[in-house]
Amino acid sequence: MLLAMGCFSLMDVAIKTLSAHYAPLQVAALRGLSAWPLVLAHVWWQRQAGSLWRVRWPLHLLRGALTVTMLSLFSHAVQSLSLTAAYVLFFTAPVWVTLLSGPVLGERVPRASVWAVALGLAGVWVALRPGADFWADVWRSSASLAVLAAAGCYAVAAVAGRVLTRTDSPAALVFWTTTLLALGATVLAMPDWQPVSVAHAPWLLLLAVTGMAGQVAIVEAFRHGQAAVVAPFEYSALAWGVLLDALLWQVWPSGWTWGGAALVVAGGLVLVRAVSRPAVVAIEKIE
Repeated sequence: MLLAMGCFSLMDVAIKTLSAHYAPLQVAALRGLSAWPLVLAHVWWQRQAGSLWRVRWPLHLLRGALTVTMLSLFSHAVQSLSLTAAYVLFFTAPVWVTLLSGPVLGERVPRASVWAVALGLAGVWVALRPGADFWADVWRSSASLAVLAAAGCYAVAAVAGRVLTRTDSPAALVFWTTTLLALGATVLAMPDWQPVSVAHAPWLLLLAVTGMAGQVAIVEAFRHGQAAVVAPFEYSALAWGVLLDALLWQVWPSGWTWGGAALVVAGGLVLVRAVSRPAVVAIEKIE
């Protein structure tokens, strides 16, 4: 998950750059189309081409639709939001993954997750700069709402991916997510499609490599670890967001953003400690 977050943060730099020139749906399509050759090479290298068709189609189609929606919303949001601000809002995703992992996946969700959820949501509230017109400001901010909606899409897609890892190969998950993203977003973007400039080729290459590597890493993360344990490590993206905002756009987080991020990360740490404690106790008893 740490590797995935590093890759996705660099991918988001490319998305933010390209979003200034292309519509959100086209950016989502470019994300899928640019990575597709690398995905084919990955499937060939893994020698898992035969597993691509023995899959649970309803869940793959659901993940494909959610991925198109998520990337389109996020591309729209980062046109006006810094990466750091977008990440703090997107950090609601682990909260929803945790809440869904119990009823959907049958995984243990500790009581302390209530505190983690409360801290995470409080952090988002603080990051949105609360004031007398807080709720009106939130509803007027299409970028903020887009990130929150994207986080919800990501959470459902992540839980669905965790379910799929029980029956489908990792190569199938990576292949069909990218393929459905490329096809779905391209079809939807065609009416407003703009010619892609050759000058943007380096950004497309960055988009392809980091998107592919991050996708492989996150599939492996959810395949080997409980969703409620793995998801909070997504908070490492905050460090990447601060660094990249400062280096590339000379933007530093505001005090509200820092405060909100601290609460969100605190919630994640509470959750990790609560979920991992039973395993530690079991080891101590064995010893």
